[in-house]
Amino acid sequence: MPGLLKERHDLRIVVLGVVPRGLEEQESLDLEGIASRHPVDRQHEVDALPGVFGLQGVAERDGLQGLDDGLLKSGSKAPDFDLSLLDEAVTHLKVYRTSATDWFRIYKKDKKNIPSAGFATNNNISLFGKITRFIRGNFFIPDPRKGWNKFALRKACSLIESGGIRHIITTSPPHSTQLIGLKLKKRYPEITWIADLRDPWTDIYYYKEFYPTCLSYRIDSCYEKKVLKSAGKIITVGKSLGEIFSSKLPHLNEKIVIVSNGYDTDDFSGLKASLPGNFTISYIGTLSDKYPVAGLLRALKKFDENKRDFRLRFTGFVSSGQKESILSALSNSNVEFNPYADHSKAIKSMADSTVLLLIIPDHQSSKSIITGKLFEYLASGKPVICLGPVDGDAADILEESGHGKTFGYLDTRNIYEYLNFLYLNPAGTFKSAPAIYARENLVKRVVELLEQ
Repeated sequence: MPGLLKERHDLRIVVLGVVPRGLEEQESLDLEGIASRHPVDRQHEVDALPGVFGLQGVAERDGLQGLDDGLLKSGSKAPDFDLSLLDEAVTHLKVYRTSATDWFRIYKKDKKNIPSAGFATNNNISLFGKITRFIRGNFFIPDPRKGWNKFALRKACSLIESGGIRHIITTSPPHSTQLIGLKLKKRYPEITWIADLRDPWTDIYYYKEFYPTCLSYRIDSCYEKKVLKSAGKIITVGKSLGEIFSSKLPHLNEKIVIVSNGYDTDDFSGLKASLPGNFTISYIGTLSDKYPVAGLLRALKKFDENKRDFRLRFTGFVSSGQKESILSALSNSNVEFNPYADHSKAIKSMADSTVLLLIIPDHQSSKSIITGKLFEYLASGKPVICLGPVDGDAADILEESGHGKTFGYLDTRNIYEYLNFLYLNPAGTFKSAPAIYARENLVKRVVELLEQ
């Protein structure tokens, strides 16, 4: 887990977030890449390995470039991350390593049992699985990554006192990082604190899967409200998430600022988009059973019946249940499953597609989901077909940018008609990347907040 020390004339900042162990031999790394550019979609999972680090592009953007930066990192191990992102390391970022208590160590003897997103996606219905989730939800509040907090707090205090820091930013998930900011603000009341919350807290869709007792929920909710009340500004990724947080306390909407995720222009520099020989629909990332595909499969079956030549290509983990559903509905010759790919290969796969598929998982907070993957889809210039709530934040972004359309999960007719339109007009649907979501432009907004 990291804290980032920055200097810009009289502007000195500490940013606290998450970086997994396994990088301990690295002297520097690109904070942006760990999650916001992770090709496997890990959004909205509090126990996931790192939270989205869109803010931490400050280290190399807009006037902060070339300055002396520092990084705090824990010894906590994360089960899955993209090592190829280390090739994009920011060389001027100094790493400060700290210890951490690793509460995931009970899984270490059998690495297969480590959920790729911590406890969040652990679907183990055995008694042991239920017990571990209960322990997670009632003895590790707000999350097991809190094992780093005392070490990070000590180091952050040292950096603040030795460096004349006047601003701190805490970014989450995991939301335990926000409790560090809470303590720093109490110890240094003159400091400006910005809390960056990229996911819901007690409203996260899988919260009840941890079987929290009433007492546990009250404690967690109290933490959440204390953070929201004490922070000077609150950054969220979208309108719906901002509304969730603003409903917690009166007048909170006055200090909530939207800074969405985005894309790195360097990732797409020199990349030549092409049209494959076959009409290729690409899905990149994890496809678990919570991602409804029935309406899409019916539309593609009709596509096949009308003699449309196409390929449905997956890159990343696809659950066995989803594979069975897909292969029972479509011919093997129309489907391609590829294993997890590193970030550069995932980007190339986007560029080599005709249309990109985005699926929002079906649950109560689906309207607020804006995955980091969406913005890389936009940057590729390829049309996007999104399955999810048509009044959700992702749908609004696609509508405003003109880069695609959103359909309900079972809207087979309109899904088919849009795919047929793209099939008949493959070359006329390419669009340039929307500059508003380029990270250098998003970071300008963060810098403005810090200088207010």
